[in-house]
Amino acid sequence: MRIGELAARAGVSTRSLRYYEQQRLLPADRTSTGQRHYPEAAVDRVKLIQRLFAANLSSRTIAELLPCPRAGITPLVAKTRLAAERERIDAQIAELAQARIQLTEVIAQIDQPMNDCN
Repeated sequence: MRIGELAARAGVSTRSLRYYEQQRLLPADRTSTGQRHYPEAAVDRVKLIQRLFAANLSSRTIAELLPCPRAGITPLVAKTRLAAERERIDAQIAELAQARIQLTEVIAQIDQPMNDCN
């Protein structure tokens, strides 16, 4: 399929698809005139790329993890790496929760009369 059809079926822009190709996330075959052609499986691959970006993974990390026989990434390696990314996000959430608690306490103190503002 051509780039416009893939974009429509995957719900992304053609610009995104060009970026994915540039980042080596989405391979494309080229015709003799340079037009991109994608296999049917590209729709699912683009949707997976979108989910990984939504999970706040970088294009570099996604490129390392995407299922690709040439990359030598086994499902176990990918699963381990994704679990580590999830742990990183969990740690950030915990830090943000603590920051929110501190901010809530400061806001509550503002409502109380201040004894010494000099």
